[in-house]
Amino acid sequence: MTSVSIIHNPRCSKSRQTLALLEEQGCDIQVIDYLKTPLSADEITSIQTKLGVSPRQMMRVKEDEYKQQNLSDESLTDAQLIQAMVDTPKLIERPIVLANNKAAIGRPPENVLAIL
Repeated sequence: MTSVSIIHNPRCSKSRQTLALLEEQGCDIQVIDYLKTPLSADEITSIQTKLGVSPRQMMRVKEDEYKQQNLSDESLTDAQLIQAMVDTPKLIERPIVLANNKAAIGRPPENVLAIL
């Protein structure tokens, strides 16, 4: 049985679909409701490294908070973008699945199968 963690928002349909897919695969799942238990900068950095993307690529750029905080400003550093996700967890793309020292964004949910 594969042990996995999911950065999850129960109100998000893609997050719910990805969780159901993991359950169908028989995974041992740790659910992290990141809105109730925010991630630290170190945790976000670790996930970003496993995803192999820039901090901006793991952000929800259409959220009002993204626009209000002017996070599209190209002069912002990775550290500033990561701090924005720490301060405003809603900005983190979801769901993110962690397994086998890898990570995948579940959009579409089937993306996570590659790391199981």
